[in-house]
Amino acid sequence: MRLSLLALPVASAFVIPQLVLDNIEEVYNHLSLDSIIENAASSKKPAYAELPPVDSESLQALITHENLNASAIELMAIANKSLGMFDHPTRVIGSPGHWKTLDWIRAQLDNMSDYYTYKTQEFDALDGKVFNYSLTVDFVKVSEVKPLALTPAAHVYGADVFVVDNYGCDDSDYDGINDTIALAPTKSVVALIKRGECAFGIKSSLAGKYGAKAALIYDPASTELVAGTLGAPTNTTVGTLAISNTVAEALIAKKKIGPCLVNMFIAAYVGIIKTKNIIADTIHGDVNNIVALGAHSDSVDAGPGINDDGSGTISLLNVAKALTNFQINNTVRFAWWAAEEEGLLGSNFYANNLTAEENQQIRLFMDYDMMASPNYQYQVYNGSNEVNPAGSEELKQLYIDYYESKGLDWFLIPFDGRSDYVGFIENNIPGGGIATGAEALNPFNNRAFDECYHQLCDDLDNIAWDAFLVNTQLIAHSVATFASDLTNFPARSPVKIETSSIKQFPMRGNHYII
Repeated sequence: MRLSLLALPVASAFVIPQLVLDNIEEVYNHLSLDSIIENAASSKKPAYAELPPVDSESLQALITHENLNASAIELMAIANKSLGMFDHPTRVIGSPGHWKTLDWIRAQLDNMSDYYTYKTQEFDALDGKVFNYSLTVDFVKVSEVKPLALTPAAHVYGADVFVVDNYGCDDSDYDGINDTIALAPTKSVVALIKRGECAFGIKSSLAGKYGAKAALIYDPASTELVAGTLGAPTNTTVGTLAISNTVAEALIAKKKIGPCLVNMFIAAYVGIIKTKNIIADTIHGDVNNIVALGAHSDSVDAGPGINDDGSGTISLLNVAKALTNFQINNTVRFAWWAAEEEGLLGSNFYANNLTAEENQQIRLFMDYDMMASPNYQYQVYNGSNEVNPAGSEELKQLYIDYYESKGLDWFLIPFDGRSDYVGFIENNIPGGGIATGAEALNPFNNRAFDECYHQLCDDLDNIAWDAFLVNTQLIAHSVATFASDLTNFPARSPVKIETSSIKQFPMRGNHYII
Protein backbone atom coordinates (compact mmCIF):
# COMPACT_ATOMS: atom_id res chain seq x y z
CA MET A 1 0.00 0.00 0.00
CA ARG A 2 1.39 3.42 -0.82
CA LEU A 3 0.16 6.85 0.15
CA SER A 4 1.20 9.09 -2.71
CA LEU A 5 2.50 12.59 -2.39
CA LEU A 6 0.95 15.62 -4.06
CA ALA A 7 -1.12 15.44 -7.21
CA LEU A 8 -1.73 18.20 -9.73
CA PRO A 9 -5.11 18.05 -11.47
CA VAL A 10 -4.61 18.11 -15.20
CA ALA A 11 -6.67 20.39 -17.40
CA SER A 12 -10.14 19.20 -18.12
CA ALA A 13 -10.27 16.94 -21.12
CA PHE A 14 -13.78 17.96 -22.01
CA VAL A 15 -15.20 21.44 -22.48
CA ILE A 16 -18.91 22.20 -22.74
CA PRO A 17 -19.65 24.29 -25.85
CA GLN A 18 -20.91 27.74 -24.93
CA LEU A 19 -23.79 27.36 -27.37
CA VAL A 20 -25.01 24.41 -25.32
CA LEU A 21 -24.63 26.32 -22.07
CA ASP A 22 -26.66 29.20 -23.45
CA ASN A 23 -29.55 26.88 -24.21
CA ILE A 24 -29.71 24.57 -21.22
CA GLU A 25 -33.16 25.83 -20.25
CA GLU A 26 -34.46 24.92 -23.69
CA VAL A 27 -32.86 21.48 -23.35
CA TYR A 28 -34.80 20.74 -20.17
CA ASN A 29 -38.05 22.24 -21.44
CA HIS A 30 -38.03 19.76 -24.29
CA LEU A 31 -37.19 16.86 -22.01
CA SER A 32 -40.22 14.86 -20.93
CA LEU A 33 -40.94 11.41 -19.63
CA ASP A 34 -42.90 10.64 -22.82
CA SER A 35 -39.91 11.49 -24.98
CA ILE A 36 -37.59 9.40 -22.81
CA ILE A 37 -39.91 6.39 -23.08
CA GLU A 38 -40.42 6.90 -26.82
CA ASN A 39 -36.69 7.02 -27.47
CA ALA A 40 -36.11 3.93 -25.38
CA ALA A 41 -38.84 1.97 -27.13
CA SER A 42 -37.17 2.58 -30.48
CA SER A 43 -34.10 0.56 -29.41
CA LYS A 44 -35.27 -2.65 -27.73
CA LYS A 45 -32.74 -4.47 -25.61
CA PRO A 46 -32.34 -8.24 -25.45
CA ALA A 47 -34.04 -10.21 -22.68
CA TYR A 48 -32.18 -10.47 -19.39
CA ALA A 49 -31.31 -14.13 -19.97
CA GLU A 50 -29.54 -13.15 -23.19
CA LEU A 51 -27.32 -10.52 -21.52
CA PRO A 52 -23.65 -11.27 -20.78
CA PRO A 53 -22.46 -11.44 -17.17
CA VAL A 54 -21.20 -8.15 -15.83
CA ASP A 55 -17.49 -7.46 -15.92
CA SER A 56 -15.67 -4.33 -14.88
CA GLU A 57 -14.00 -3.35 -18.14
CA SER A 58 -17.19 -3.71 -20.17
CA LEU A 59 -19.25 -1.70 -17.68
CA GLN A 60 -16.62 1.04 -17.46
CA ALA A 61 -16.52 1.30 -21.25
CA LEU A 62 -20.17 2.44 -21.27
CA ILE A 63 -19.38 5.48 -19.08
CA THR A 64 -18.59 8.43 -21.34
CA HIS A 65 -17.85 12.13 -21.15
CA GLU A 66 -20.74 12.80 -23.48
CA ASN A 67 -23.33 11.16 -21.22
CA LEU A 68 -21.99 12.82 -18.08
CA ASN A 69 -22.03 16.17 -19.86
CA ALA A 70 -25.59 15.74 -21.11
CA SER A 71 -26.79 14.82 -17.61
CA ALA A 72 -25.04 17.83 -16.07
CA ILE A 73 -26.67 20.18 -18.56
CA GLU A 74 -30.10 18.75 -17.75
CA LEU A 75 -29.48 19.07 -14.00
CA MET A 76 -28.41 22.71 -14.33
CA ALA A 77 -31.62 23.43 -16.21
CA ILE A 78 -33.55 21.74 -13.40
CA ALA A 79 -31.83 23.95 -10.80
CA ASN A 80 -32.98 26.96 -12.81
CA LYS A 81 -36.57 25.93 -12.12
CA SER A 82 -36.10 27.52 -8.68
CA LEU A 83 -35.42 30.99 -10.11
CA GLY A 84 -38.98 32.19 -9.61
CA MET A 85 -39.05 31.28 -5.90
CA PHE A 86 -35.42 31.81 -4.88
CA ASP A 87 -34.17 34.31 -7.46
CA HIS A 88 -31.23 31.98 -8.16
CA PRO A 89 -30.75 28.35 -9.23
CA THR A 90 -30.89 25.85 -6.38
CA ARG A 91 -31.90 22.29 -5.60
CA VAL A 92 -32.31 22.71 -1.84
CA ILE A 93 -35.00 20.51 -0.30
CA GLY A 94 -38.47 21.96 -0.70
CA SER A 95 -37.50 23.97 -3.80
CA PRO A 96 -38.89 23.43 -7.30
CA GLY A 97 -35.35 22.48 -8.30
CA HIS A 98 -35.21 19.62 -5.82
CA TRP A 99 -38.68 18.30 -6.61
CA LYS A 100 -37.76 18.40 -10.31
CA THR A 101 -34.52 16.56 -9.52
CA LEU A 102 -36.54 13.76 -7.94
CA ASP A 103 -38.89 13.72 -10.95
CA TRP A 104 -35.87 13.51 -13.25
CA ILE A 105 -34.38 10.55 -11.38
CA ARG A 106 -37.72 8.73 -11.28
CA ALA A 107 -38.33 9.30 -14.99
CA GLN A 108 -35.06 7.60 -15.84
CA LEU A 109 -35.78 4.71 -13.50
CA ASP A 110 -39.25 4.34 -15.05
CA ASN A 111 -37.46 3.97 -18.36
CA MET A 112 -35.53 0.99 -16.91
CA SER A 113 -38.54 -0.75 -15.35
CA ASP A 114 -37.55 -4.11 -16.85
CA TYR A 115 -34.34 -4.02 -14.79
CA TYR A 116 -35.15 -2.01 -11.63
CA THR A 117 -37.94 -1.55 -9.15
CA TYR A 118 -37.84 1.52 -6.95
CA LYS A 119 -39.62 3.18 -4.07
CA THR A 120 -39.75 6.66 -2.64
CA GLN A 121 -39.35 7.06 1.11
CA GLU A 122 -40.95 10.18 2.54
CA PHE A 123 -39.69 11.68 5.79
CA ASP A 124 -39.78 14.92 7.75
CA ALA A 125 -36.62 16.98 7.42
CA LEU A 126 -35.62 19.74 9.78
CA ASP A 127 -35.23 23.01 7.95
CA GLY A 128 -33.82 26.19 9.39
CA LYS A 129 -32.83 29.60 8.14
CA VAL A 130 -31.18 32.58 9.83
CA PHE A 131 -32.17 35.88 8.28
CA ASN A 132 -30.18 38.24 10.50
CA TYR A 133 -28.27 38.29 13.78
CA SER A 134 -26.23 40.63 15.96
CA LEU A 135 -24.42 40.71 19.29
CA THR A 136 -23.33 43.72 21.34
CA VAL A 137 -21.50 43.79 24.67
CA ASP A 138 -21.65 47.04 26.63
CA PHE A 139 -23.00 48.70 23.47
CA VAL A 140 -19.99 47.59 21.36
CA LYS A 141 -20.85 45.42 18.36
CA VAL A 142 -19.11 42.04 18.27
CA SER A 143 -17.90 41.06 14.80
CA GLU A 144 -16.44 37.61 15.56
CA VAL A 145 -19.78 35.86 15.77
CA LYS A 146 -22.03 33.58 13.70
CA PRO A 147 -25.17 31.54 14.32
CA LEU A 148 -25.26 27.82 14.80
CA ALA A 149 -27.40 25.95 12.29
CA LEU A 150 -30.98 25.27 13.39
CA THR A 151 -30.85 27.96 16.06
CA PRO A 152 -34.24 29.38 17.06
CA ALA A 153 -34.84 33.11 17.18
CA ALA A 154 -33.61 35.24 20.08
CA HIS A 155 -34.47 38.77 21.25
CA VAL A 156 -32.43 39.55 24.35
CA TYR A 157 -31.77 43.05 25.63
CA GLY A 158 -29.89 44.23 28.71
CA ALA A 159 -28.90 40.71 29.78
CA ASP A 160 -25.97 39.77 31.97
CA VAL A 161 -23.59 36.89 31.19
CA PHE A 162 -23.57 33.65 33.17
CA VAL A 163 -20.26 31.84 32.72
CA VAL A 164 -21.14 28.13 32.77
CA ASP A 165 -18.95 25.79 34.78
CA ASN A 166 -17.24 22.91 33.01
CA TYR A 167 -18.77 22.19 29.59
CA GLY A 168 -22.43 22.90 30.23
CA CYS A 169 -23.37 19.26 29.71
CA ASP A 170 -24.68 18.49 33.22
CA ASP A 171 -27.40 20.02 35.36
CA SER A 172 -24.87 20.89 38.06
CA ASP A 173 -22.97 23.11 35.61
CA TYR A 174 -25.78 25.65 35.94
CA ASP A 175 -25.63 26.00 39.70
CA GLY A 176 -25.71 29.68 40.52
CA ILE A 177 -27.51 30.83 37.38
CA ASN A 178 -30.54 31.95 39.42
CA ASP A 179 -28.36 34.31 41.45
CA THR A 180 -27.09 35.93 38.24
CA ILE A 181 -30.64 36.22 36.91
CA ALA A 182 -31.80 37.88 40.14
CA LEU A 183 -29.06 40.51 39.96
CA ALA A 184 -29.38 41.22 36.22
CA PRO A 185 -31.02 44.58 35.41
CA THR A 186 -33.60 42.94 33.15
CA LYS A 187 -33.67 39.62 35.07
CA SER A 188 -32.26 37.84 32.04
CA VAL A 189 -28.94 36.17 31.28
CA VAL A 190 -27.04 34.76 28.32
CA ALA A 191 -25.13 31.54 29.06
CA LEU A 192 -21.46 31.48 28.00
CA ILE A 193 -20.47 27.85 27.32
CA LYS A 194 -17.26 26.30 26.07
CA ARG A 195 -17.14 23.62 23.43
CA GLY A 196 -16.57 19.96 24.33
CA GLU A 197 -17.88 16.78 25.97
CA CYS A 198 -21.43 16.90 24.56
CA ALA A 199 -23.43 18.11 21.57
CA PHE A 200 -24.10 21.79 21.05
CA GLY A 201 -27.82 21.07 21.16
CA ILE A 202 -27.54 19.64 24.68
CA LYS A 203 -25.71 22.76 25.87
CA SER A 204 -28.32 25.10 24.39
CA SER A 205 -31.22 23.06 25.75
CA LEU A 206 -29.79 22.87 29.27
CA ALA A 207 -29.08 26.60 29.26
CA GLY A 208 -32.70 27.26 28.39
CA LYS A 209 -33.91 24.73 30.95
CA TYR A 210 -32.21 26.67 33.73
CA GLY A 211 -33.45 30.07 32.66
CA ALA A 212 -30.96 31.49 30.15
CA LYS A 213 -32.59 33.49 27.36
CA ALA A 214 -29.82 32.67 24.87
CA ALA A 215 -26.42 30.98 24.65
CA LEU A 216 -22.95 31.79 23.37
CA ILE A 217 -20.58 28.92 22.52
CA TYR A 218 -16.82 29.22 22.05
CA ASP A 219 -13.91 26.87 21.43
CA PRO A 220 -11.08 27.47 23.93
CA ALA A 221 -8.73 25.36 21.82
CA SER A 222 -9.15 27.27 18.56
CA THR A 223 -9.09 30.77 17.12
CA GLU A 224 -11.83 29.79 14.65
CA LEU A 225 -15.56 30.21 15.07
CA VAL A 226 -17.42 26.94 15.50
CA ALA A 227 -19.32 25.82 12.38
CA GLY A 228 -21.90 23.85 14.32
CA THR A 229 -25.50 22.78 14.41
CA LEU A 230 -27.92 22.42 17.31
CA GLY A 231 -29.72 19.53 15.66
CA ALA A 232 -33.34 18.80 16.49
CA PRO A 233 -34.66 21.45 18.91
CA THR A 234 -36.28 20.73 22.27
CA ASN A 235 -38.81 22.89 24.07
CA THR A 236 -35.96 24.53 26.00
CA THR A 237 -33.51 25.15 23.15
CA VAL A 238 -32.52 28.82 23.02
CA GLY A 239 -31.08 31.04 20.33
CA THR A 240 -27.38 30.26 20.09
CA LEU A 241 -24.41 32.05 18.54
CA ALA A 242 -20.79 30.96 18.19
CA ILE A 243 -18.18 33.48 19.29
CA SER A 244 -14.40 33.45 19.10
CA ASN A 245 -12.23 32.46 22.01
CA THR A 246 -10.91 36.04 22.09
CA VAL A 247 -14.40 37.44 22.62
CA ALA A 248 -15.18 34.76 25.22
CA GLU A 249 -12.04 35.54 27.19
CA ALA A 250 -12.93 39.25 27.17
CA LEU A 251 -16.41 38.44 28.52
CA ILE A 252 -14.98 36.24 31.27
CA ALA A 253 -12.56 39.01 32.24
CA LYS A 254 -15.40 41.56 32.36
CA LYS A 255 -17.46 39.27 34.57
CA LYS A 256 -14.67 39.13 37.13
CA ILE A 257 -15.08 42.90 37.54
CA GLY A 258 -18.84 43.21 37.34
CA PRO A 259 -21.91 42.59 35.16
CA CYS A 260 -21.92 42.80 31.38
CA LEU A 261 -24.67 44.33 29.30
CA VAL A 262 -25.50 42.03 26.40
CA ASN A 263 -27.93 42.60 23.55
CA MET A 264 -28.43 39.58 21.29
CA PHE A 265 -30.73 39.32 18.29
CA ILE A 266 -31.40 36.38 15.97
CA ALA A 267 -34.11 36.44 13.32
CA ALA A 268 -34.59 32.79 12.40
CA TYR A 269 -37.02 29.95 11.99
CA VAL A 270 -36.83 26.19 12.40
CA GLY A 271 -39.48 24.07 10.73
CA ILE A 272 -40.25 20.80 8.99
CA ILE A 273 -40.16 20.06 5.27
CA LYS A 274 -41.43 16.80 3.84
CA THR A 275 -39.04 15.34 1.29
CA LYS A 276 -38.16 11.96 -0.20
CA ASN A 277 -35.39 9.44 -0.72
CA ILE A 278 -35.40 7.32 -3.87
CA ILE A 279 -34.19 3.71 -3.54
CA ALA A 280 -33.88 1.49 -6.63
CA ASP A 281 -33.13 -2.25 -6.62
CA THR A 282 -32.20 -4.50 -9.50
CA ILE A 283 -34.92 -7.05 -10.19
CA HIS A 284 -32.31 -9.78 -10.50
CA GLY A 285 -29.55 -10.81 -8.10
CA ASP A 286 -29.33 -12.35 -4.65
CA VAL A 287 -31.45 -10.26 -2.25
CA ASN A 288 -29.43 -11.52 0.70
CA ASN A 289 -26.28 -10.00 -0.76
CA ILE A 290 -27.21 -6.41 -1.55
CA VAL A 291 -24.52 -4.10 -2.92
CA ALA A 292 -25.68 -0.60 -1.92
CA LEU A 293 -24.41 2.76 -3.10
CA GLY A 294 -25.72 6.28 -2.74
CA ALA A 295 -25.42 9.99 -3.49
CA HIS A 296 -27.46 12.92 -2.26
CA SER A 297 -30.03 14.53 -4.52
CA ASP A 298 -30.16 17.96 -2.88
CA SER A 299 -27.99 21.07 -2.87
CA VAL A 300 -27.64 23.91 -0.42
CA ASP A 301 -29.88 26.96 -0.71
CA ALA A 302 -27.05 29.10 -2.09
CA GLY A 303 -26.58 27.39 -5.45
CA PRO A 304 -27.36 24.62 -7.95
CA GLY A 305 -24.93 22.05 -6.52
CA ILE A 306 -23.71 20.63 -9.81
CA ASN A 307 -20.60 19.23 -8.15
CA ASP A 308 -22.10 18.89 -4.64
CA ASP A 309 -23.69 16.48 -5.20
CA GLY A 310 -25.03 16.68 -8.71
CA SER A 311 -21.88 14.83 -9.74
CA GLY A 312 -22.66 11.85 -7.51
CA THR A 313 -26.31 11.85 -8.55
CA ILE A 314 -25.27 11.82 -12.22
CA SER A 315 -22.62 9.15 -11.69
CA LEU A 316 -25.15 6.79 -10.10
CA LEU A 317 -27.67 7.32 -12.89
CA ASN A 318 -25.08 6.67 -15.59
CA VAL A 319 -23.82 3.51 -13.89
CA ALA A 320 -27.38 2.32 -13.31
CA LYS A 321 -28.15 2.73 -17.01
CA ALA A 322 -24.97 0.98 -18.09
CA LEU A 323 -25.63 -1.93 -15.74
CA THR A 324 -28.86 -2.81 -17.58
CA ASN A 325 -26.70 -4.36 -20.30
CA PHE A 326 -25.50 -7.16 -18.04
CA GLN A 327 -26.52 -10.05 -15.83
CA ILE A 328 -25.57 -9.84 -12.16
CA ASN A 329 -25.26 -12.30 -9.27
CA ASN A 330 -26.04 -9.94 -6.38
CA THR A 331 -28.76 -7.34 -6.00
CA VAL A 332 -27.54 -3.78 -6.55
CA ARG A 333 -29.28 -0.96 -4.69
CA PHE A 334 -28.92 2.63 -5.92
CA ALA A 335 -30.06 5.33 -3.51
CA TRP A 336 -30.50 9.07 -3.87
CA TRP A 337 -30.72 10.63 -0.41
CA ALA A 338 -32.56 13.87 0.34
CA ALA A 339 -31.63 16.44 2.99
CA GLU A 340 -27.96 15.53 3.20
CA GLU A 341 -27.18 19.22 3.43
CA GLU A 342 -29.42 19.53 6.50
CA GLY A 343 -27.34 16.95 8.38
CA LEU A 344 -27.46 13.60 6.50
CA LEU A 345 -31.15 13.33 7.33
CA GLY A 346 -32.30 11.13 4.45
CA SER A 347 -29.60 8.48 4.70
CA ASN A 348 -29.80 8.39 8.50
CA PHE A 349 -33.59 8.01 8.33
CA TYR A 350 -33.19 5.12 5.93
CA ALA A 351 -30.43 3.32 7.81
CA ASN A 352 -32.01 3.82 11.24
CA ASN A 353 -35.36 2.43 10.08
CA LEU A 354 -34.08 -0.80 8.56
CA THR A 355 -35.41 -3.94 10.20
CA ALA A 356 -32.81 -6.38 11.52
CA GLU A 357 -33.40 -8.59 8.47
CA GLU A 358 -33.12 -5.68 6.02
CA ASN A 359 -29.93 -4.53 7.70
CA GLN A 360 -28.34 -7.97 7.39
CA GLN A 361 -29.18 -8.19 3.70
CA ILE A 362 -26.97 -5.19 2.90
CA ARG A 363 -23.39 -6.42 2.57
CA LEU A 364 -21.82 -3.00 2.06
CA PHE A 365 -22.52 0.66 1.37
CA MET A 366 -20.49 2.95 -0.91
CA ASP A 367 -20.85 6.73 -0.67
CA TYR A 368 -20.27 8.98 -3.68
CA ASP A 369 -20.35 12.68 -2.83
CA MET A 370 -18.51 15.35 -4.90
CA MET A 371 -16.89 13.39 -7.73
CA ALA A 372 -15.57 16.34 -9.76
CA SER A 373 -14.11 19.20 -7.69
CA PRO A 374 -12.16 21.57 -9.97
CA ASN A 375 -8.92 21.55 -7.92
CA TYR A 376 -9.33 17.89 -7.05
CA GLN A 377 -7.51 15.14 -5.28
CA TYR A 378 -8.52 11.50 -5.67
CA GLN A 379 -9.59 10.92 -2.08
CA VAL A 380 -10.41 7.57 -0.43
CA TYR A 381 -12.15 7.18 2.92
CA ASN A 382 -9.76 5.58 5.39
CA GLY A 383 -11.84 2.62 6.48
CA SER A 384 -10.31 0.17 8.93
CA ASN A 385 -11.77 -3.13 10.06
CA GLU A 386 -10.37 -2.48 13.53
CA VAL A 387 -12.57 0.55 14.17
CA ASN A 388 -15.24 0.27 11.44
CA PRO A 389 -17.53 -2.61 10.47
CA ALA A 390 -15.63 -5.47 8.84
CA GLY A 391 -15.42 -4.91 5.09
CA SER A 392 -14.70 -1.17 5.29
CA GLU A 393 -11.00 -1.85 4.78
CA GLU A 394 -11.69 -4.02 1.73
CA LEU A 395 -13.69 -1.17 0.20
CA LYS A 396 -10.79 1.22 0.80
CA GLN A 397 -8.37 -1.18 -0.85
CA LEU A 398 -10.56 -1.61 -3.93
CA TYR A 399 -10.43 2.14 -4.58
CA ILE A 400 -6.69 2.35 -3.94
CA ASP A 401 -5.99 -0.57 -6.27
CA TYR A 402 -8.06 1.06 -9.00
CA TYR A 403 -6.28 4.41 -8.81
CA GLU A 404 -2.90 2.70 -8.77
CA SER A 405 -3.85 0.61 -11.80
CA LYS A 406 -4.41 3.90 -13.66
CA GLY A 407 -1.18 5.45 -12.39
CA LEU A 408 -3.08 8.04 -10.35
CA ASP A 409 -2.11 9.45 -6.97
CA TRP A 410 -4.58 8.98 -4.15
CA PHE A 411 -5.04 10.37 -0.67
CA LEU A 412 -6.69 9.00 2.46
CA ILE A 413 -9.34 11.09 4.22
CA PRO A 414 -11.02 10.32 7.55
CA PHE A 415 -14.50 9.13 8.32
CA ASP A 416 -15.47 12.34 10.15
CA GLY A 417 -19.23 12.37 9.63
CA ARG A 418 -19.41 14.66 6.62
CA SER A 419 -21.34 12.41 4.26
CA ASP A 420 -23.98 9.72 4.02
CA TYR A 421 -21.89 6.76 5.17
CA VAL A 422 -22.59 7.73 8.81
CA GLY A 423 -25.95 6.00 9.25
CA PHE A 424 -24.65 2.78 7.73
CA ILE A 425 -21.47 2.55 9.79
CA GLU A 426 -23.44 3.43 12.94
CA ASN A 427 -25.72 0.50 12.11
CA ASN A 428 -22.76 -1.86 11.65
CA ILE A 429 -22.88 -1.92 7.83
CA PRO A 430 -19.41 -1.68 6.25
CA GLY A 431 -18.91 1.57 4.41
CA GLY A 432 -16.50 3.25 2.06
CA GLY A 433 -16.33 5.79 -0.69
CA ILE A 434 -14.38 8.36 -2.62
CA ALA A 435 -14.43 12.15 -2.97
CA THR A 436 -12.47 14.97 -4.59
CA GLY A 437 -12.40 17.59 -1.82
CA ALA A 438 -14.55 20.47 -0.62
CA GLU A 439 -13.56 23.74 1.08
CA ALA A 440 -10.23 22.54 2.50
CA LEU A 441 -7.01 23.67 0.84
CA ASN A 442 -5.18 21.49 -1.64
CA PRO A 443 -1.61 21.42 -0.27
CA PHE A 444 -0.16 21.43 -3.77
CA ASN A 445 -1.32 24.98 -4.56
CA ASN A 446 -2.90 26.21 -1.31
CA ARG A 447 -6.27 26.73 -3.03
CA ALA A 448 -9.55 25.14 -2.06
CA PHE A 449 -10.36 21.85 -3.73
CA ASP A 450 -13.71 23.43 -4.63
CA GLU A 451 -13.68 27.22 -4.44
CA CYS A 452 -17.40 27.23 -5.22
CA TYR A 453 -18.32 24.80 -2.44
CA HIS A 454 -21.83 25.69 -1.19
CA GLN A 455 -21.95 28.77 -3.40
CA LEU A 456 -23.90 30.05 -6.37
CA CYS A 457 -20.97 29.31 -8.69
CA ASP A 458 -21.26 25.52 -8.18
CA ASP A 459 -22.53 25.28 -11.74
CA LEU A 460 -21.43 23.76 -15.04
CA ASP A 461 -18.16 25.68 -14.92
CA ASN A 462 -17.35 24.04 -11.59
CA ILE A 463 -16.71 20.52 -12.86
CA ALA A 464 -13.37 18.78 -13.47
CA TRP A 465 -14.49 16.60 -16.33
CA ASP A 466 -11.42 14.35 -16.27
CA ALA A 467 -11.90 13.52 -12.58
CA PHE A 468 -15.64 13.11 -13.18
CA LEU A 469 -15.01 10.45 -15.81
CA VAL A 470 -12.33 8.62 -13.81
CA ASN A 471 -14.46 8.50 -10.68
CA THR A 472 -17.65 7.44 -12.45
CA GLN A 473 -15.75 4.64 -14.13
CA LEU A 474 -14.39 3.69 -10.69
CA ILE A 475 -17.97 3.58 -9.41
CA ALA A 476 -18.79 1.27 -12.32
CA HIS A 477 -15.80 -0.88 -11.34
CA SER A 478 -16.99 -1.10 -7.73
CA VAL A 479 -20.49 -2.09 -8.82
CA ALA A 480 -19.27 -4.68 -11.32
CA THR A 481 -16.86 -6.19 -8.80
CA PHE A 482 -19.36 -6.70 -6.01
CA ALA A 483 -22.43 -7.36 -8.17
CA SER A 484 -20.48 -10.25 -9.65
CA ASP A 485 -18.93 -11.80 -6.53
CA LEU A 486 -18.88 -11.22 -2.77
CA THR A 487 -17.23 -14.52 -1.90
CA ASN A 488 -14.07 -12.95 -0.49
CA PHE A 489 -15.83 -10.01 1.16
CA PRO A 490 -16.19 -10.27 4.97
CA ALA A 491 -19.50 -11.78 6.07
CA ARG A 492 -21.91 -9.62 8.05
CA SER A 493 -22.11 -10.22 11.77
CA PRO A 494 -25.56 -11.44 12.85
CA VAL A 495 -25.30 -9.35 16.03
CA LYS A 496 -24.97 -5.58 16.05
CA ILE A 497 -21.52 -4.80 17.41
CA GLU A 498 -20.63 -1.42 18.88
CA THR A 499 -17.70 -0.06 16.91
CA SER A 500 -15.52 2.80 18.06
CA SER A 501 -16.39 4.70 14.88
CA ILE A 502 -19.87 5.28 16.28
CA LYS A 503 -18.36 7.74 18.73
CA GLN A 504 -15.89 9.22 16.25
CA PHE A 505 -18.20 11.29 14.07
CA PRO A 506 -17.93 14.91 15.25
CA MET A 507 -19.90 16.16 12.24
CA ARG A 508 -23.21 15.70 10.48
CA GLY A 509 -22.67 16.91 6.94
CA ASN A 510 -20.73 20.18 6.95
CA HIS A 511 -21.68 21.09 10.54
CA TYR A 512 -20.04 20.01 13.78
CA ILE A 513 -22.43 18.59 16.35
CA ILE A 514 -19.97 18.58 19.24
